[in-house]
Amino acid sequence: MRFGILGETRAWRAGGAEVPLGGPARRALLALLLVRPRAVVSADRLAEEIAPAGASAHALHSQVSRLRAALGAEAVVERAGAGYRIMVADEDVDACRFERLAAEGRDALRDGDAGRAVPLLRQALALWRGPALAGLPESGMARAAAVRLEELRLAALEDRAEGELRLGSHRAVVPELRELVSRHPLRERAAGLLMRALSADGGQAEALAVFEETRRHLAEELGADPSAELAGLHRELLSAGPSPSPVAPPAQHTSFVGRAAELAEIGELLRVARLVTLTGPGGVGKTRLSAEVAAASAGGVAPSVETVPASAGSAGGARGEVCFAELAALRDGAGLAQALLGALGLRQNGLQLADGPRTPLDRLITALSDRHLLLVLDNCEHVVDEAAALVSRLLATCPRLRVLATSREPLGIIGEHVRPVRPLDGDAAARLFTDRARAARQGFTADPVLVRRICTALDGLPLAIELAAARLRTLDVHDLAGRLDDLLGVTARGARAAEQRHRTLRTVVGWSWDLLGEDEQRAARRFTVFAGGATAEAALRVCGTDGDTLESLVDKSLLESADGRFRMLETIRAYGAERLEAAGEREAARHAHVRYYLELAQAAHPHLTRAGQLAWLPVLAAEHGNLLAALRWAVGAGPVESALRLLGAASAYLWIRGVSASAAPEAIAFLDAAGDAPPPPGLGEEYVTCVLLAAAVPAGRAVWQRHRGAAGEALAAAWQGGRTGRYPAALLLWMMHNAGEPDPDDAYDLVSGLGDSPDPWVRAVARYVSGFGMLGAGDTGAAERAFREAADGFRAVGDRWGRALALDFLAGLAGGRGDREQAIVLTDQALTLTDQLGALEDSADLLVNRGDHLAAGDPEAARADYARAAALARRAGSPAGLAAALRGLGDLALLHGDLAEAERLYTDALERIDPHWVKSIGNRVRALAGLGRTAEARGDHATARTHYRRAAGFAAAMGPSVPDALRLLGLPQPVVEAVSGR
Repeated sequence: MRFGILGETRAWRAGGAEVPLGGPARRALLALLLVRPRAVVSADRLAEEIAPAGASAHALHSQVSRLRAALGAEAVVERAGAGYRIMVADEDVDACRFERLAAEGRDALRDGDAGRAVPLLRQALALWRGPALAGLPESGMARAAAVRLEELRLAALEDRAEGELRLGSHRAVVPELRELVSRHPLRERAAGLLMRALSADGGQAEALAVFEETRRHLAEELGADPSAELAGLHRELLSAGPSPSPVAPPAQHTSFVGRAAELAEIGELLRVARLVTLTGPGGVGKTRLSAEVAAASAGGVAPSVETVPASAGSAGGARGEVCFAELAALRDGAGLAQALLGALGLRQNGLQLADGPRTPLDRLITALSDRHLLLVLDNCEHVVDEAAALVSRLLATCPRLRVLATSREPLGIIGEHVRPVRPLDGDAAARLFTDRARAARQGFTADPVLVRRICTALDGLPLAIELAAARLRTLDVHDLAGRLDDLLGVTARGARAAEQRHRTLRTVVGWSWDLLGEDEQRAARRFTVFAGGATAEAALRVCGTDGDTLESLVDKSLLESADGRFRMLETIRAYGAERLEAAGEREAARHAHVRYYLELAQAAHPHLTRAGQLAWLPVLAAEHGNLLAALRWAVGAGPVESALRLLGAASAYLWIRGVSASAAPEAIAFLDAAGDAPPPPGLGEEYVTCVLLAAAVPAGRAVWQRHRGAAGEALAAAWQGGRTGRYPAALLLWMMHNAGEPDPDDAYDLVSGLGDSPDPWVRAVARYVSGFGMLGAGDTGAAERAFREAADGFRAVGDRWGRALALDFLAGLAGGRGDREQAIVLTDQALTLTDQLGALEDSADLLVNRGDHLAAGDPEAARADYARAAALARRAGSPAGLAAALRGLGDLALLHGDLAEAERLYTDALERIDPHWVKSIGNRVRALAGLGRTAEARGDHATARTHYRRAAGFAAAMGPSVPDALRLLGLPQPVVEAVSGR
């Protein structure tokens, strides 16, 4: 007989039949005896536990008698002294089996054998059916036993998660660890495991946020600090530095059939070729093959059920980084470079807007110039000309880059290796059909000749085969074969042209579509408006359907489901879009799409300048493609109000994430269409955000100048007179965009009256902006107080973005007055925040600043910071960040007397610096001053004066007097005198 107390108390006979135990008192009696099989439990304790309200000994004896009758001879309950015990083996009780398996798993983990530990721990945890000793009183013996078992369960969960991490399954354990930490926020081991899992998947910012939340809980509830182990992990994450996470190949949940030889061939080809293009008609398997090659190149394990030859082990060429960029959602080639930046996990501009109007292509080249990476460009056919031009440029400037493209036609670039992807041969096609048929109908078997006939009719196209096999849920295989013969008008045929195969696929897609129910067709049609897939909630709302319908579309291979999102293959999406247009539902579906993402952006917006920003930024980042699609449709065809509201609601996300340039084309198009017409009543602030977004790219400068005056008036109207606007982040951006204008005081005047705002974030912004006004007037003491108050204000509301900005300027002021130790402390604090935000280029900028503070006292530490900043800037694609790092290295070369190297580095830095933005001015001044000092060291005083004169001209634009500006930059007094005396 088997017994279970890990959940409701139950018993089963050897044949599996459940024993009727009777009421709660009898179940409680059995559970208490099973906590320790064969151990005696006193009669007084049992009576108190099962009937605490004065139960008599007679009542206990009655329950024991009935329990004996229920269990029979298979499990003896015997009297022993002053109590009772149950004579069963430990292995017959689920709690005892759990403890044994959990202990064996823990021992294996301690011995370093995660491969053995994880299965044991999974077996142990699978025994749980609910809370331990469910239904028993929450006091006394039952409570103590339940608490002990639940603690062991938590430890086993942590042990299993650690084992999974050691086996490399970090992504799979994140959801469970999130839930565990949420339910038990004081368990430091669980928090540490979640931090490690997130960091292993590139989520360093999220990992740091977990530490901060755990630290806060420990302080508030226990008055304690994190353990040394957790604090050490925190330091380890900080020292590792932020790292962008390129998009990985899409996860596959089905076997990979019939392409082992091609996988090996393409892998070998990528060893010698830098551009390989997989061509073929839709549905032939180009995307899947490219994903398998990419997974092999990254060192992943392809989910194949077939044996891959040894030669295929090198698929993908040399191991290295992989970035998988899906281009199907692009409207045209104009956004191609921006899409690749997003796939690489890079922001398009930093917190300081330091790169100004640098183009996405400039950033891509900088990011990839020294990086060993395989870039997969999937579905290039609709942007083939733009893709060809971009790939040609990248290959010419990034010597370690390799590109694997999929397209229905070659890119046509010199050096391109075109590899046509053929339909599956007869054996492979039959294996694929059989594999998918067994997934649709358990125990599927069929005449191999009939299966081959079906696959031949489908031209061996994998997508057509999968769609047909999915129909075996409702059709007999002979019925399916007959319908396909009638549908395609063939019973067998030889090789056919690509255009004929395309017609075959279209016919099968149409047939599969026609077999859908009306609700399924409507949901599938409307799903085509999504860009890059959708969450279940979004799909339900926009498609106007239910969960069963979505799952049915997955079962029939019309949708794919993975990682909490639904996706539609491009071939099916194109067909569905035609059906959407034919049904006259396109506008309704698009309006529903815009409405959903407007509501999502509006829900997120209040949290983006508060403590919730780390939770909401990834949510919006996952929907970036849908947000841009909604913006395009709203600007192009939607009501003016919807377009402006969406621009306003998404603006803070776009600015903080550093992707404002991606929305700039829509903002420019909206303003061009609006002309000089005033914004709709009540939407003045949304109009301001639109103008600011347009200014994020060079093409928007003219729009910015044309609308700047009207936008300033609209912003003033929203905020003056004690009113509080809806988009306070616009205040900050307004000041930063106006800093380089002839009349920047307008920006300072706008926020001067907001120091008493009821919104604490607005008050922090007001202090931050006023600090610039004080700095421009030369009052550095007042400016420092303002920036400190701003930093405190941002910290109070949990905004890492604003606080990093304020701390950076505080560090600069500390360095300018010679307090380098304080400058380093403040810079370290800002670095922690930019790490949490994933602001890679801003971390590079801060590392340069720290290097500047260290250079005089510890040049080797400064050199390490400059070198790391240069590496981060290259990875982030930040020309300004790289220029700053090169300038710092030039300072060190000059310090050590290497004049030639110093001149080379300063010159290289100047070529990369854009003078438009405030942050770039300081580096330009320092580089020019460095060139002047280099010339002076050579005795070339005329050249030195020229460089000093140029440096002084740029320093004058910083506001204070030239000497004050130079001191603020931390330049030593002899340099200040040389530049000022020019």
